[in-house]
Amino acid sequence: MTGRIDIDEFATRGAKAEGLRSPPGCSRITELGRKIVSNDEKRSTSLPGASFFRTPTPSAPKAPTPSAIKATTPSAPQAPTPSATKVGLAGQVAPRTNPDPGSAAEQAGPLRVTAFDCSALAEVEPHALGLTYEFRAAPDGDPYSVTIAFEGRRMGVKQKPGTGDLFKVATTVERVLPGSGRVAITTRIPNVKAGSWQVTARPSVHQIGPDRESSRGARTVLPRLPGASAKGSTGWAAVIAQKAPGVLLGSWAALVALGAAVALSIQGALAALLGLSVIGVGLVSLLASLIGLVGAKLYYLAVYPDARRRALYGGGMCIQGFVLGAAVGLIVGALVADIDLGSLLDITAPALMFGMTIGRFGCFFSGCCVGRPTASRWGLWSSDRRLGVRRIPTQLLESALAAIIGATALGVLVIAGFSEFPGTIFIGAIAAYVLGRQLLLPLRAESSKTRYGRIITLATAATVLLADIVVAITIYAR
Repeated sequence: MTGRIDIDEFATRGAKAEGLRSPPGCSRITELGRKIVSNDEKRSTSLPGASFFRTPTPSAPKAPTPSAIKATTPSAPQAPTPSATKVGLAGQVAPRTNPDPGSAAEQAGPLRVTAFDCSALAEVEPHALGLTYEFRAAPDGDPYSVTIAFEGRRMGVKQKPGTGDLFKVATTVERVLPGSGRVAITTRIPNVKAGSWQVTARPSVHQIGPDRESSRGARTVLPRLPGASAKGSTGWAAVIAQKAPGVLLGSWAALVALGAAVALSIQGALAALLGLSVIGVGLVSLLASLIGLVGAKLYYLAVYPDARRRALYGGGMCIQGFVLGAAVGLIVGALVADIDLGSLLDITAPALMFGMTIGRFGCFFSGCCVGRPTASRWGLWSSDRRLGVRRIPTQLLESALAAIIGATALGVLVIAGFSEFPGTIFIGAIAAYVLGRQLLLPLRAESSKTRYGRIITLATAATVLLADIVVAITIYAR
């Protein structure tokens, strides 16, 4: 049983109980009592600001008089809620022992080792180690860079570590945009020995130059990022090179195959509707698609020479190469199968566009053709298999562009049929797609390969599209 002594009330209520006014000396008694209580508080309280509690000694328990002590009745004990904070007698706050599900206390640390659990490929060489460090961008301020220094040691090595048992590597996020939220940087360590590894990460933040207009002379406060350690195992290098947060393995192949199936189905339906041989068109288009895949790979290797050393198991294809290769296949196939080339191209236009509408989602989920990082609320979190961050979704914008062009071409074919000059719809659709694609290219993270190539392509596509529209209006208006 505890009670709280209130000196002011002691003096006042005691005087009222005797029917007297407070005597002149009462203020001095009150002041003396305050000093006594203050000294007792200093001796019995470990933290400033804690209340003074008087606990009766077991040897001489005495019940406090009602006129002298304002008793405090303890309330009934209550079960603590998960979000409640436990406070000790001395004012100390106890840490929460049962965090909410999904809270930061239950989440993994900022460093993770890429996992690939497949017993069939566990012994396939070469092996590599994938590492990912995650952090959140500062809420405001100027852009800055972050460098992550990774160190690793193969576990279970009893003798002196040799080549392939240790590594030290650093990777840098050149420009972190404040307000962009979650950031994940992934790096791969090739040519390491297979097994389990202990890895540590030490991040450092660097200023890359303040934006005077945005900061207005204010000093930029750089965030502090924690170091971390993790354990994990190596995996087949071909798979480790593709795995990263936000990347779905196999999504590109699956969605491109789905897009091809949808395209062939639409093309076959249009062939039946407009009186062409469904079997002949299907065989020619299937052959053209295979030639287009070869053309897409060759075009990619021509544009990106560094990818030639991993051409067999590495990803990478270009839609330009596919369109060029498929066009050659269609021309050759139409001549061999005795199918009107212009009509074949016209029914291919909406099919090709709807196929690319689906295929571009494969690009989004596999981490290719990514947009520039952005802090805008309209950005979507995606990865280029190295840097996961909020980006401009250029793949989805291009998918929407292809869908609009495909719907327009399909509507013209279904409503008006073939024109007097077959091939007009195909030429217009390709010109519109090239024009829209060139307008979206500046939004992509990858810079242009040529200085004037984009301007020339943009002007050519716009000219062809305008001429094709004039011809189509003239033909269908008759």
